[in-house]
Amino acid sequence: MLIARLIADMDGVETRLDAALEACAAADMPVALAGMLDFCGDVLQLSLPHGDASRLTAILAEHFSSADLLVADHEIEVPRLFVSDMDSTMIGQECIDELADFAGLKDRVADITERAMRGELEFESALRERVALLEGLEERAIAQCLDERIQPVEGARTLVATLRSKGCRTVLVTGGFHHFADPVADRLGFERVVGNRLAVSGGRLTGELAGPVSDASTKLATLQEERDRLGEGTRVLATGDGANDIPMIAAADYGIAYRAKPKAREAANGRIEHGNLTNLLKLFGIPESDWIEAPPSRA
Repeated sequence: MLIARLIADMDGVETRLDAALEACAAADMPVALAGMLDFCGDVLQLSLPHGDASRLTAILAEHFSSADLLVADHEIEVPRLFVSDMDSTMIGQECIDELADFAGLKDRVADITERAMRGELEFESALRERVALLEGLEERAIAQCLDERIQPVEGARTLVATLRSKGCRTVLVTGGFHHFADPVADRLGFERVVGNRLAVSGGRLTGELAGPVSDASTKLATLQEERDRLGEGTRVLATGDGANDIPMIAAADYGIAYRAKPKAREAANGRIEHGNLTNLLKLFGIPESDWIEAPPSRA
């Protein structure tokens, strides 16, 4: 079976839905039921007895181009584990790009970041190249950058707090740095943080990393470790936007591309393109009356 949920502009929705149903039938994926969810009135759900999830996602994206959506091969349920990227997913910025601005190198560093997130550069070498450019920058610039530049994306706090209220374990795993990720996790309510560490000596960045690199394989390993700890049958939600998020997005039951690069979007079975992160709560069928606004403290 396949279950698809989407939040779409209701203007002309019947015409677009009819076209999508015809496309599904032509692909030998007839839709058995289609209707709005009673408990989340702006969510349209389609139920199919069989079909290919990636093909269904493509059909829905074609006919509902402005929709936020989720496709699953089972009845959709609230996840027990949420693993998320940080930069450009839980926060609206790329921390290393903003920090580089304090060294007068933002354009140069941002270009490397963009190419790495599109999957055009190998992640570790691109990371080390950017970190090396920050050599000599005062460590206190990080706190200033956090205060002045780094902001959660809309809906991030509510998403994390509400999922935790439903018994979901929350983990922030990033190719960025603990200097940023730890305070961000505290603000948003994540219970665990995995990331890279900037080496510091004499109050200045050395241009190197301290310890092992947190990359795509780390994100996947963290998801697998946490899922194994929670036990068989654990439904997992993963969100990200770049190429180094693809392995964990592909491994999750609900892999969500948040305003993502094309390669990450192609690997996902869900996407948030236009709404904020609370649309994920709607897609999981959590009514607004159950949403929690204030993030809990970290465990």
